[in-house]
Amino acid sequence: MLLQFTKMQGLGNDFMMIDLVTQRARLETEQIRQLADRHFGVGFDQLLTVEPPRDPEMDFRYRIYNADGSEVENCGNGARCFARFVYDQRLTHKREIRVETQGGPLTLMIEEDGRVRVDMGKPRFEPVEVPFSAEQDLPLHALDVDGEHLEIGVVSMGNPHALLRVDDVDAAPVARLGSAIERHPRFPRRVNAGFMQVVTRQEIRLRVFERGVGETLACGTGACAAVANGIRWGLLESPVEVELPGGRLTIEWSDKDATMFMTGPALKVFDGRVPLS
Repeated sequence: MLLQFTKMQGLGNDFMMIDLVTQRARLETEQIRQLADRHFGVGFDQLLTVEPPRDPEMDFRYRIYNADGSEVENCGNGARCFARFVYDQRLTHKREIRVETQGGPLTLMIEEDGRVRVDMGKPRFEPVEVPFSAEQDLPLHALDVDGEHLEIGVVSMGNPHALLRVDDVDAAPVARLGSAIERHPRFPRRVNAGFMQVVTRQEIRLRVFERGVGETLACGTGACAAVANGIRWGLLESPVEVELPGGRLTIEWSDKDATMFMTGPALKVFDGRVPLS
């Protein structure tokens, strides 16, 4: 069969969008890996599917697969692309869209300037929520990685994140430490590793080594995780501009009991069809 898809990107974080509301397909892990190949397939950081909701209070079900075929709980940049996709494909006429994800419900809002604002929910710092092996919730946890003693913040934004503060994000050993942190045994489901440089109290620079993908040009949940930890550490105050290699996001978190909001762009690259055996 020929599978229709749309390629989209949010700050260079690229996605293969598949409508499984109006077409039927079942994607196996090996098929996703083949589609993710940038030389022999479509190529993407994540594959996102739009499905009918299981919860009648939701508009859609939003599923996220990494390039290695693993399904994950949440993706902030993907959520923005998801909103633009379902609206532009006329799967909905709503500008405020509620979707169910493996990491919990999300509310997506398409603004008049075309950017998308996403209610990302509340950051969850308790180690059991991440999950992370630790006896108690602390702002900083000691972690021995690749022969180095690090201090990291951990948080769940519907998916797991570890954050390391660095003096210069350009010089940070993202590939080496990111890979080691991602697969550290204290993270039983692996983890996304963020490297944050504080510029001012309302601006940071960030690089993220994503679980199952490697370093990407942008990570929406990673930006939220960085700001959540930065505010918790007393280094930042809302709103915060997050500069990623692919562009900028605005993150708002008014207080510890409030939900977080992320605002940024989502753009279509092209439509296509690919044979699915």
